[in-house]
Amino acid sequence: MNVRAPRLILIASIAAGLVASALAQEGASKPRKVMKTDAEWRKQLTPNQYAVTRQADTEPRGTGKLLHNKAKGIYECVGCDTPLFSSKTKFESGTGWPSFFAPYDQANVETSTDFKLGYARTEVVCKTCGSHLGHVFDDGPAPTGLRFCMNSAALKFAKDTPASPASKDKADKDQPAAPK
Repeated sequence: MNVRAPRLILIASIAAGLVASALAQEGASKPRKVMKTDAEWRKQLTPNQYAVTRQADTEPRGTGKLLHNKAKGIYECVGCDTPLFSSKTKFESGTGWPSFFAPYDQANVETSTDFKLGYARTEVVCKTCGSHLGHVFDDGPAPTGLRFCMNSAALKFAKDTPASPASKDKADKDQPAAPK
């Protein structure tokens, strides 16, 4: 009997256990803060919002209610109210969907590779509740060169309210300038 075979099996088994443990810890370090049953999501969301956010559907081009919104404020997740994008980073992309060159806070979104159309795209989801938001592409304006192409159905808009001069100065410093 070959003495090396059991050793290799043991080593492979230990390595697989370490990998599984690391993956479990990674998943455990990023739990969703909002978790609901399918019935709860269906009760909270309109049929269109549900299709987009829970089933990764895409609203038809040019139909989103936030596409032409020019008001100053924050675009939040329709599922959990997490701030996702600022009007300061919104730009007209000509694609038919609201587009932003940066998220409000990178920690509020996460990305993964999506092959739904037969080729690789980068899907964007809300990190708090897992709602599908849209996709990000590398054809946006400076300063990031990114275009976060979002579905209006996944977003709700919170209009800015007048702030004190001190908080306005801080907010201006926290967000990148919009392209000119």
